[in-house]
Amino acid sequence: MPDASDWFAGALAELDRASLHRRPVPPPPDALLFSTNDYLDLARDERVREAAARAAREHGAGGRASRLVAGTSALHEALEKDLAAFERREAARVFGTGYMAALGAVTALAGEGDLVALDKLVHASLVDGARLSGARLRVFPHGRLEKLERLLARGDWRRALVVVESVYSMDGDRAPLAELAELCGRFGAMLLVDEAHATGVLGPEGRGLAAELGVADRVHATMGTLSKAFGSLGGFIAGSRALVDWLANRSRSFIYTTAPPPAPLAAAREALRIARAEGWRRERCLSLAARLRAGLAARGFDTGHSSTQIVPVILGGTDAALSAAAFLAERGLHAPAIRPPTVPAESARLRLSVTAAHTEEDIARAVEALRAWREASAPA
Repeated sequence: MPDASDWFAGALAELDRASLHRRPVPPPPDALLFSTNDYLDLARDERVREAAARAAREHGAGGRASRLVAGTSALHEALEKDLAAFERREAARVFGTGYMAALGAVTALAGEGDLVALDKLVHASLVDGARLSGARLRVFPHGRLEKLERLLARGDWRRALVVVESVYSMDGDRAPLAELAELCGRFGAMLLVDEAHATGVLGPEGRGLAAELGVADRVHATMGTLSKAFGSLGGFIAGSRALVDWLANRSRSFIYTTAPPPAPLAAAREALRIARAEGWRRERCLSLAARLRAGLAARGFDTGHSSTQIVPVILGGTDAALSAAAFLAERGLHAPAIRPPTVPAESARLRLSVTAAHTEEDIARAVEALRAWREASAPA
């Protein structure tokens, strides 16, 4: 009988031939990063680091137990209270990661006999949640609501849950949340909005795109993350008290896992406080992103429909994306190639993420490096 490991070796060889074999490699310590989600530059902030260290000294390193047994602490309750106040919702529930928040929310809000309708480009965690829920899963074209309206109009479901991101992680474009809220309201569907890449960056005080558009009160479940703009680790769902209590009773990714430890909870609380008080961080981030888009567009690069701090440079084939990433790396810029299956076939890209740590000189350096790559890679 052949060794099972032979199968993996063969499958990896196929990935190699398709330029799709990916490996986790730390960026060089002196690289200029255009690849992090630390949008407000808070992960390294001394106040955030000190809050984490103090919590670890006072409360210990681990979560000790699951939340419903002995894992809930005053730090969990304080962070959930802060997040609810920030989102202007009745309550919030913190999960160990954003992935766990997505799985827990979708599987708790939908089940057999229900409909889960997903935008085609939502995060893998939301797709996995829909598959695990046992509900009927349907996908509608990215940002286009005609098919969604037809799905909801059929009414052949017990409950319907519509799932979208507010800012799409690989494209940097925005969901039509006002139209989605109207559509869900008309048909009595629940609306779950993943604000992971908008929280801290868009809207008043950084409360996200729904708040910016004035439709936050029409979103049933707001999903956010603590590991991007807030520079820590974890995810959360905010909504009505009844919804949040339901999650504690039906979200397996909340119930059956150890509670988040003290350090990231305290770090997130401090980062949230700073983000609300120092609005210049999000203003700088978005201003520099606009400068980057303009510079790339002036040189003929395709940045899609980006209007946020996420600026894709869509190059098409995987070889082109790998070539551009390697060219930039040689010049001290870290922007790994993003390839299928993370993005659709023939849309490989560099995903440039702008943060408050960048400068105008950094933006100019990135634009010039990409211009030089294209010139160097052009056919003779």
